[in-house]
Amino acid sequence: MKKYYFTSESVTEGHPDKICDKISDKILDEALRQDENSHIAVEATIKDDLVLIYGEATTKAKLNYEKIAKDVLKDIGYTEKFNVLVKVSKQSCEIDAAVSKDKVCAGDQGIMFGYACNETAELMPLPIMLANKLAKRLAEVRKNDKNSFLLPDGKTQVTVEYVDDKPLRVDTIIIACQHKANISRKKLENFIRNEVISYVINDNLCDDNTKILINTSGSFILGGPFADSGTTGRKIVVDTYGGMGRIGGGCFSSKDPSKVDRCAAYYARYVARNIVSKGLADRAEVGLSYAIGQVQPISIFIETFGTNKTSLIEIDRYVYDNFDFSVDNIINELDLKRPIYYDLACYGHFGRDGYSWEQDK
Repeated sequence: MKKYYFTSESVTEGHPDKICDKISDKILDEALRQDENSHIAVEATIKDDLVLIYGEATTKAKLNYEKIAKDVLKDIGYTEKFNVLVKVSKQSCEIDAAVSKDKVCAGDQGIMFGYACNETAELMPLPIMLANKLAKRLAEVRKNDKNSFLLPDGKTQVTVEYVDDKPLRVDTIIIACQHKANISRKKLENFIRNEVISYVINDNLCDDNTKILINTSGSFILGGPFADSGTTGRKIVVDTYGGMGRIGGGCFSSKDPSKVDRCAAYYARYVARNIVSKGLADRAEVGLSYAIGQVQPISIFIETFGTNKTSLIEIDRYVYDNFDFSVDNIINELDLKRPIYYDLACYGHFGRDGYSWEQDK
């Protein structure tokens, strides 16, 4: 019997890194709403009441960066006044020439991975799905109650016990949630147990030995950018598979669909998900690499970790017969030139309903 424990974490939208991801993707969405051919790579950094927005943008869209950033902070739940500095220039003409050809070409070189498994209905690893759902639930209960004692910042962590590579039970749940000063620890813990943990995690996954740890630092009153700094793209493990599958070399947030860090990672997930959903394997990983200015990938890697139900040759044939990894096709097949990215900027880019890469082909 093979037994081990695997842990994944997530963060709420009020975490300083996620604030920056959401600002970046709100800028991207607004650019795509006005001009679907926008080339955007605009990032953000936040500390205390200062927001710095910087990067490259080649677009016909008229973007009020300061207003977008302040609207995002308000939407998350921050009521403080923020100062916004902007340093955005046009995309390099050399990069633009490499990307904008008869067919859209890769906007950079790089490696991307997609992963899927049959542990959950979403075909995602159980630890990251639970961690993301707990983080999202923290935000929901806060926003649904105008008098909530919860504040925007927070983190979640879930450890799952595996036996023979199958999830057996939840071993440990850790939640750190920012809160107002006038709440007792007992009331906070009871609320989190009843309204967050019990709402997300089925009783059959927990037992008498499951450990629940809430705000182990004692109190968590000072949070968000006033307790820590944040920057776009620092939560790529949270955004993907919680460490269960390999991750590529770049983040998603801030990047328009021509950036293979984003579009090819979505397509790799799409392919891996279809391998599993069609019963060809219990687990699948697809790795891709691209070169700037090239239409097709440099390499395609397929791994099933010994869980394949048919020959690897047949799986390879299925992939090559049904999927086109050219950048232009990825953008068109997945319909990526749409303002869909703000909602994706927190709680994971995969295992969520309503997105083209989460569908059966």
